[in-house]
Amino acid sequence: MTALRGITWPYAVIALLATAAAAFGLLRPQLIPTASSSKPKLSATDRIKRNPPPSLFTDAEITAIGKQAATQRAKADALFARWKAAHGTTRDDEAFTAWAARQTPAPPTAKERTAELHEVQALARTRTAAGKKAATWLELNGKKDIWKLYFHDQRELIPTARGKGEKAQLKSALKLAKTISDRVAARYKRPAPFVLDPALRPEKHITAGAKGPYSYPSRHATRAAAAVTFLSALSPHRAEDYRWMQDQVLYSRLYMAGHVRSDLTAGTLLGDLIGDYELAVGGH
Repeated sequence: MTALRGITWPYAVIALLATAAAAFGLLRPQLIPTASSSKPKLSATDRIKRNPPPSLFTDAEITAIGKQAATQRAKADALFARWKAAHGTTRDDEAFTAWAARQTPAPPTAKERTAELHEVQALARTRTAAGKKAATWLELNGKKDIWKLYFHDQRELIPTARGKGEKAQLKSALKLAKTISDRVAARYKRPAPFVLDPALRPEKHITAGAKGPYSYPSRHATRAAAAVTFLSALSPHRAEDYRWMQDQVLYSRLYMAGHVRSDLTAGTLLGDLIGDYELAVGGH
């Protein structure tokens, strides 16, 4: 049986399809591409149209990492309340960037990280062709395009001027997510799991003794959390759909050894802070 979720017919750019055929591991919601754009530069819609999503991970696979990510929400709200009390709702990206970077907790100890690496190594041994295909698609599109598509969908039903402003804010949130997560990663210099164990991703061709790329905090997780926090405030009735996709992106990073769990939870906390900031300065 197939059900539709989070759809704003007839204006939707994407359709979320849920299926109960768990035995086949089918995608819960699938993104349905629309007519291609005539613009020379491809939009997020066009890119996903050309590379549509495969079947993604099951709810059972993504639930645990989703619950861990959800615990960061309250922490971020409490932290942001301090920023807002001191700075109000005036945009100051430079000051916020420095402050948010300081709120990211220190990475786990070497012993704790080793245990996390063992988890990723064990998960790698369970990989399937379908799982790798799903993770590869999520790694590529989970950076920005998925979130742009979701916004494009909900933008169809709001006034043009408001839509332009909110689009700019989402773009700002995604940009801040990259800037701040990269700054923190450069501070801690924690190598990605596939750097510590090149056998996890042999196609990366990591040379012996390589130091990077660095993985704490996860850039994917930071961007996803920032987008989900922002989009969920604009369309609360679709928050569950957004969180579901966020969990898919997070799990894919574990699955393909791009990150360990602490990378993802730290990135989620940071992204939630960024989402709160964009909402506050935008008057939401």
